[in-house]
Amino acid sequence: MSKLIPVTILTGFLGSGKTTLLKRILSEQHGMKIAVIENEFGEENIDNEILVQDGREQIVQMSNGCICCTIRGDLVAALSQLMTRRDAGEIEFDRVVIETTGVANPGPVAQTFFMDDEIAQRYLLDAVITLVDAKHANLQLDKQEEAQRQVGFADAIFVTKADLVAEADIADLRHRLLHMNPRAPVRTAHFGEAPIDTIFDLRGFNLNEKLEIDPDFLRAEAEEHDHDHAHGHGHDHGHGEHCADDCGHDHHGHGHNHHHHHRHTDRIGSFVFRSEKPFNYGKLEEFLSGILSVYGENLLRYKGVLYMDAVDRKVVFQGVHQLMGSDIGAKWGDETPGTKMVFIGVDLPKDAILKGLATCLA
Repeated sequence: MSKLIPVTILTGFLGSGKTTLLKRILSEQHGMKIAVIENEFGEENIDNEILVQDGREQIVQMSNGCICCTIRGDLVAALSQLMTRRDAGEIEFDRVVIETTGVANPGPVAQTFFMDDEIAQRYLLDAVITLVDAKHANLQLDKQEEAQRQVGFADAIFVTKADLVAEADIADLRHRLLHMNPRAPVRTAHFGEAPIDTIFDLRGFNLNEKLEIDPDFLRAEAEEHDHDHAHGHGHDHGHGEHCADDCGHDHHGHGHNHHHHHRHTDRIGSFVFRSEKPFNYGKLEEFLSGILSVYGENLLRYKGVLYMDAVDRKVVFQGVHQLMGSDIGAKWGDETPGTKMVFIGVDLPKDAILKGLATCLA
């Protein structure tokens, strides 16, 4: 059986620099054989000097050995067609990048790799990368739920055009993004410059035992929990008024910056469940399947490393919407067993889910 082809989904707001990044992938001498699928329904496409376009679907070979395929229809058909031509020896590629439209929700694209058996046998979804335009981000996030979904789905976030915005505003934006998605590292990038290894082989959809949650987020969450009553109000300072000194340069703030996000009432948010007590397997399974059936559409990404009472190993799980996968991981070894789960979704009832999970502990 040939090795699965890794796939990266590239998403981001209009004007966030996706085309610039794609141009770079399609013309730079990086020595990789990449097939790019553009799914741009009438939006501005990559310039014709790199691409020839005619008809519904076009596969074009690039000067650096990459391939570009423009689709106006079904993603599954495009992926199958690429694979058929690869098997026939007509084209060569060892990874795929799918560019979604600026207004698309990446959820259905990601689900394709779990729901279509033929696709799942040949391709492996590696990661969702979201580009955020620093200058227009706040407005776009305020206005478009799709923009928020793109952030919630991301395994990595790149803030572009950061040079056009004050540092304090970037720090502010970072806090907002963090509150929506504490799993995805946020980097600034002048695109053409993001190192290829920060884009490929991120293994965001692997069932692995590393659950990275931004430490600032965990600290802020703990503080928020402690200060809920003391700090309930009065933190609505404007963009970077008196926080320029302490959060302008410091990418790992001191936890005091967690109040920024209260100015934006984003529908996409995240929360973490942690416990050192084991779960009762049956109770947890029943509770999670209930949550998925009621809130599945609103759950964007969720991931966890679980401590179960009947299992001497870690249990890792993750999901997209209603599709959940789990696996038995390594033994606990020297570390203290414990559960850490992160949920990212739209208008999720945080308290009810946290309380529900607590009732599933053995």
